Amino acid sequence: MFRSTAVRLSALYILLFALCAAFLVFYVTAMSERLLAQQTRQAVQEEVTDIQRAYERGGINLLLRIMERRARQPGANLYVIAGPNGEILAGNVASVQPGVLNEEGWTDIPFRYEPFSEQGTPRFHLATANVLQLDNGMRIMIGRDLGDPSRFRYIVRQALMVALAIMGLGALVIWFGIGRNALKRIDRMSAASQKIMAGDLSQRLPVGRSGDEFDRLSDSLNAMLGRIEKLNEGLRQVSDNIAHDLKTPLTRLRNKAADAIAEDSDDLRRAALEGIIAESDQLIRTFNALLMISRVEAGSIAAEMTEVDLSVISADSAELYEPAAEEAGLTLTTEIAANLKVNGNRELIGQAIFNLLDNAIKYAAEGSGPPQIGVRLETADGAVRLSVCDNGPGVPAEKRGEVTKRFVRLDESRSKPGTGLGLSLVEAVMELHGGTLELSATDEARVESPGLTVTMVFPVPKP
Repeated sequence: MFRSTAVRLSALYILLFALCAAFLVFYVTAMSERLLAQQTRQAVQEEVTDIQRAYERGGINLLLRIMERRARQPGANLYVIAGPNGEILAGNVASVQPGVLNEEGWTDIPFRYEPFSEQGTPRFHLATANVLQLDNGMRIMIGRDLGDPSRFRYIVRQALMVALAIMGLGALVIWFGIGRNALKRIDRMSAASQKIMAGDLSQRLPVGRSGDEFDRLSDSLNAMLGRIEKLNEGLRQVSDNIAHDLKTPLTRLRNKAADAIAEDSDDLRRAALEGIIAESDQLIRTFNALLMISRVEAGSIAAEMTEVDLSVISADSAELYEPAAEEAGLTLTTEIAANLKVNGNRELIGQAIFNLLDNAIKYAAEGSGPPQIGVRLETADGAVRLSVCDNGPGVPAEKRGEVTKRFVRLDESRSKPGTGLGLSLVEAVMELHGGTLELSATDEARVESPGLTVTMVFPVPKP
């Protein structure tokens, strides 16, 4: 257990707590002793003042009566009247330590004395006192027994030690309970981590309901695992799709190269070589698209983002594709709000719009009505929304989440030109810009040709 950081930290906290508690015990005891000593000296000094006044008023007779009366009271101070030679003449003390009555003033250190009640079994007590010398040479000692302060000091120290023991025991119990709980949570996290390292990226670290640092760490790591799982799934899918989708063009490329070698006519050989170049260009475009998606997903070009005018980019893109739309027999309409700016990369946003317009032109002609596409830019729900819509066959609702994956195409026969990477790049661009990509039907009421509306939702930049 002591190889665990949590256990070692808990043991260190308990040690520091014990040291602080011990310091508190001795500090409180010392302060209590100091306070009692001050109270004792103050009480004795008041007695001395009263005795001096009595002596000044009534002489030695009044002094003796007052001291005798006070000496008989319960819990009385020590009262001693001694002659010039130090012999005790009266008082409630049988004997005192030799030399105490010879020095006038407060005793520097506690001295021993024997009370009358214990003459049969001698037992010395400790006391402190103030010694006065009268005009006739007689000496008066007024003191205080230190037994009560000592007993009080013992009681205070004992109470603090008991409290310390109870607090220490409670700390050990709490440490054991909390420490075991923390160790169990760490063990569960370690078990999940072992499964993840074994290759099961669907595993997640356990998250409790306390919301403490363990839960926050688990949430962060789970989000990271989700991202890794998504990227790993994308990599696996890309590998499968590359093997499937690029096998056919590579086979055609190889067959055309073989045909070019076999041809005797220069014209036929030239035509075969031009076909090889066209197939090679298509492969290069595919790999360039894959490279662009990888760069965007990795965020390697995030530093190139600046404030761009999305209205201008949308209008320029629509103007650029208008001749291609007219050539395909399409009507292109625009509804672009002015001066809508976002924080982003102009080239990537332009490429994403080109991909959407290219798809719209490609599929709009397959609709039942007059083919048309539209570009709309507006602000709604606190975001900037750029939509490209068509009235083609559209995409079924259950497949809209699939068409954004790489190489996924609804045209399983691959009869139409394309790589199946257009929407994948658009989605990667939107993730880089902190936005989302939404797919919906242009007209839900139309069953034959509902069309498809692809919306790029950009966050509004902060001032």
